[in-house]
Amino acid sequence: MKFYKQREKYYKTYLVFPLYFSCIKSITMKNLAIIGSGATSIYLLKHILDNIEVLKKEILTISIFEKSYILGMGMPYNPETTDLYNLSNISSEELPKLQITFEEWLLQQNQKSLNKLGIKKEMISKSEVYNRLALGQYLQNQYQTILSNIKFENITVNELPHTEVIDILYDNENKKATLITNHNEELVFNKVIVATGHIWNEKDNILQGYYASPWPIKKILPKENTFHNYTIGTLGASLSAFDVVSSLSRRHGNFIEDKNGNLKYISNKGAENFKIVMHSVNGWLPHLQYEQEKPIRQIYRHFSKEDIYDCFDRNGFLRIENYFNKCCLKPLIEAFKKDNLFEMANKLQDSKYTIKDFVNDMSKRHEYENAFEGMRLEMKDSKKSIENKKPIHWKEVIDDLMYTLNFHAELLPAEDHLLFHQNIMPFLMNVIAAMPIPSARILLALHDANKIEIIKGYVTLLDETTNNKTKIKVTHNEKEHILEYQMFINCSGQPPVTVDNYPFPSLIKNSYVVSPKIPFSNYNAYVKNNDAHEEKNITYRHQNHYYIFPGINVDSSYTILDKNNQPITNIHDISFTHLTGLRPYSYGLQACSATSEILVSSWIKAIKNEEPIQGNIEEIVEIYAENPHL
Repeated sequence: MKFYKQREKYYKTYLVFPLYFSCIKSITMKNLAIIGSGATSIYLLKHILDNIEVLKKEILTISIFEKSYILGMGMPYNPETTDLYNLSNISSEELPKLQITFEEWLLQQNQKSLNKLGIKKEMISKSEVYNRLALGQYLQNQYQTILSNIKFENITVNELPHTEVIDILYDNENKKATLITNHNEELVFNKVIVATGHIWNEKDNILQGYYASPWPIKKILPKENTFHNYTIGTLGASLSAFDVVSSLSRRHGNFIEDKNGNLKYISNKGAENFKIVMHSVNGWLPHLQYEQEKPIRQIYRHFSKEDIYDCFDRNGFLRIENYFNKCCLKPLIEAFKKDNLFEMANKLQDSKYTIKDFVNDMSKRHEYENAFEGMRLEMKDSKKSIENKKPIHWKEVIDDLMYTLNFHAELLPAEDHLLFHQNIMPFLMNVIAAMPIPSARILLALHDANKIEIIKGYVTLLDETTNNKTKIKVTHNEKEHILEYQMFINCSGQPPVTVDNYPFPSLIKNSYVVSPKIPFSNYNAYVKNNDAHEEKNITYRHQNHYYIFPGINVDSSYTILDKNNQPITNIHDISFTHLTGLRPYSYGLQACSATSEILVSSWIKAIKNEEPIQGNIEEIVEIYAENPHL
């Protein structure tokens, strides 16, 4: 705690890190607005319902704004966006529970409904992965059930489908927010929670055959009775790229299982030239689904908040290397021993071994001359893990540890944020965003049929247009070559949202929303050790250097902070796309639940104590420690 107090004094003097010094907050929430009705919103409503005995005395109305016609699903699970062939990568046992589990909901459905979703009732299991449409229907059912229960407590709920909030006007004097909708309505609220999902601002260039994202998936599908009888390129080889692969391959052929249980792909007549080429910087395919001992993450599973404080440097920053040495090594060594990976367990006991060494070593284990043959090898271990209920402990533990770090990331200095974003995250997302076994079988069948390949290298989109094709430059090992595609689909994922493209312009114009500026602990050491530092993102003020990260600035209770580091007390933002700078490892439904639970818990604590919270991390970690679900 000594370093924490030292850091507090340091920040208070120089007004550098706003996450610590929010002013006292109002907790008025009579009329509450939620922007978005996807997974984050659903879990927010769930946690409101869990605390309804307290909150029904505070909340009169809840208004839910959704730009889609369909409420309670979210973009990844919406039939307007996805299709039957796109699998989720999360099982029922990994989903934070709503009113009932996903498995229980599936078992309640009749066979006719299940047939439409391509699901056999006798095959339903808590560990099975299902398509996104099924998960979307489950989420919508739970959303509707939660709303019914909230209404039962005499809270009025207004649902506004096809209503996009295009701006927010904030009255700081009266502490009220006016929402401007696409229908030219102006609606006033005491409390606003931004819970929006993915944002795809880049436009498609259909004449050039370029698609800025695969969504909605129907836009890249061939018209009825036609084929894309040519090679299609994708930027990325992630799960989004596989959505493209699974949807397009079924429109151009059929998968058939032979008598030995092997999956084969047969092209349709007229689609003989159909093929997909995936471009990946490292040439990696995702790791595969694995059994877990404890599928639900927990912030303090392996250590306590006091252990986190022991990882501070002399300037009061949490350092990743200290965190790795003091908090991660023991559980990782135990995990590798359980997995019989004694070589890695021994390496971790070397005092000179760093987190970069760990990432490099574990990445090399996943590097193959042929990524598809590597996947075939890894599938044996993955199948064995799932069929024999044998966890792969190291993958589960590293996910646990980075999940914990994510919810303390405001304690990191800029240089460690950069280390996390640039070196650790690519490795983590490849490991943790695991591909389901059925998806891997499809990839391997396509590979065996010579209908898919992966090209390693950094891709640059070129402006030149040749015969209505997309031209790209691929750079690998200092060599360059040019490729052209009649169709090229960007599957690199959600790009970071900057303040410039935050969806509510008046909040930006009036400086109520700003970028997070995170101080360096030792800027000179950073410059010395990093030749490629980005000067354009570095600013100097109050005798310190700061790095300007993407996303927006919020405190630890997700209240937005203005240019003077003061909280905008009536507006919270829990959208992952807006929090990438401060919460780099927030992804998936478990983080949706945890983030919204932290927000609601901060309200409850303020109400019970009759004293608004300040939103600093020291206060919020008490919520982490007190809440068994976090």
